[in-house]
Amino acid sequence: MQSDIELIALSRKGNMLAFRQLVERHEVQVRSTVIGMLGETPEADDVSQEVFIRFYKALGNFRDEAALSTYLTRIAINLSLNELKKRKRKNTWLGSLKNDSPAYEMVDESEDPGRADMKDLLRKALKTLDADFRAVVVLRLIDGYSVKETAEILNLPEGTVASRLARAQNKLKTILSKWM
Repeated sequence: MQSDIELIALSRKGNMLAFRQLVERHEVQVRSTVIGMLGETPEADDVSQEVFIRFYKALGNFRDEAALSTYLTRIAINLSLNELKKRKRKNTWLGSLKNDSPAYEMVDESEDPGRADMKDLLRKALKTLDADFRAVVVLRLIDGYSVKETAEILNLPEGTVASRLARAQNKLKTILSKWM
């Protein structure tokens, strides 16, 4: 089995099979990160694909200072954050057109969470978090990155990552306790 670095070198020379192997090797992790940020939506599929398009265009710029998985996760988080900002602008704009509806996405608390699948319940709870907190939760608790790796991916101090994670966990605990 060829290493990521070997496959990247081949991809830079135009070997599409090598690039395909990179995509296949990392697509589950990238998709997991994006779904953690955006939920299972059509936009999540688009963002997941865009991660690899961006990576392909930037092949010449990739330096093997960080693991490829970390590099791809950074792209996935950045594109997911952009999508969340786009959603927020769209919701604000649509809300201004309809005075009777809020300009933000509301969580439907009328659904009986006792019947909901725990995975869906957690996804709904994650959606209620601000994007900055959600990114930390996804990277640390879902993708399993260390505090140091998460800090590198998000370009934040480690202390900020730790405090955001603690605050996010408290918010999730509060939300989930109301629903359960």
